[in-house]
Amino acid sequence: MLILSQKSQDMPASPIRKLVPYADAAKKRGTKVYHLNIGQPDIESPEAVLEGLKNFPSNIISYTHSEGTLEYRQALADYFTNRGIELTAENFIATLGGSEALLFIFGIIANPGDEVIIPEPFYANYNGFTCENDVNIVPVPSTIENNFALPSVEEFAKRITDKTRAILICNPGNPTGYVYSKEELNQLKELVLEHDIYLISDEVYAEYLYTEEEFTSVLSFPELKENAIVIDSESKRFSLCGARSGALITRNEKFLKAAMLYAQARLSPVEISQYIATLAHRNVGTYFEDCRTEYLKRRDTLVEGLQQIPGVVCPNPKGAFYCMIQLPVDNAEKFAIWLLESFSSNGETVMLAPGAGFYSTPNSGTQEVRLAYVLKEEDLVRSVELLKEALEQYPGTIRS
Repeated sequence: MLILSQKSQDMPASPIRKLVPYADAAKKRGTKVYHLNIGQPDIESPEAVLEGLKNFPSNIISYTHSEGTLEYRQALADYFTNRGIELTAENFIATLGGSEALLFIFGIIANPGDEVIIPEPFYANYNGFTCENDVNIVPVPSTIENNFALPSVEEFAKRITDKTRAILICNPGNPTGYVYSKEELNQLKELVLEHDIYLISDEVYAEYLYTEEEFTSVLSFPELKENAIVIDSESKRFSLCGARSGALITRNEKFLKAAMLYAQARLSPVEISQYIATLAHRNVGTYFEDCRTEYLKRRDTLVEGLQQIPGVVCPNPKGAFYCMIQLPVDNAEKFAIWLLESFSSNGETVMLAPGAGFYSTPNSGTQEVRLAYVLKEEDLVRSVELLKEALEQYPGTIRS
């Protein structure tokens, strides 16, 4: 008898993508859909990348070394060194975006049934990555009422068991936009050193902060030489989501040797992706400043608009390009589907990412959605207008 594994049946659907069939159906009906559901920037990739694609210096797309090309890894090392974090090319293993880095990490540090502590809400695909590796998430809840601030270190400490292998954070946060202070990271540092576990930091939005504080990487703590692992990616840094270019970073030599075996098993990262990512790192110019200026305007436009809608709770994110908001509805996923199936205003609607998928605690986030401010300001203004109108019409809206 043909069967499917239990693991395949346990794999969660992505809240970011699972409503795509509804959106496609709406488009077939002629409805314009404003996509706030996915963090796909509309800002152009750097000019050096676009020129590099036209002038790739080979007529063959080849395998590279399993750990990635030296040119790419050295460009990353130089980039981090310029940010004040001394690294060498040997500290990097190129991966197919940050996603593969996480898959490698969970496979290397944990046995089936082991645990990783993660503050929630968290990037939805952490649920899938841990499922693939039979790792259990132990959530530490944060709340929208507290702007999704990091829970106290005591909340982390009381969840550590003999099965705990790591604490995983996303900084700046997806989906919340929360940015960890140096003091908060220092407290987590002391905790992981005390219990001799890993501190994994997903830092793929490190360039996009909207505060006066400087970004602090876990790699900046010398004491964490053996414990710190960073997930890196060019997807959001340079608007290269489709290139699937990223890396895992650590100074832990034992971990790197194990990661090389995983890298060899998947043969090679993508040559042309590493090539254009190298060009991007070598020709940054004012790219980040320009992007930050644009994202800040978009954030302010979206947040100010959302905060004017009765019943909507919208914290002001400090980084990345997402808002996690609470809606006055009976169920946010049902509302998101209704928007695509049953709502249209002048032939337009909006697509949201249901919040429950960013949690592992059952029945959490059921009134929340994540919005990505990766559209032009005028499109964000229109999206807010559509959301306000939809809430006025939706049968499940909770009236105050």
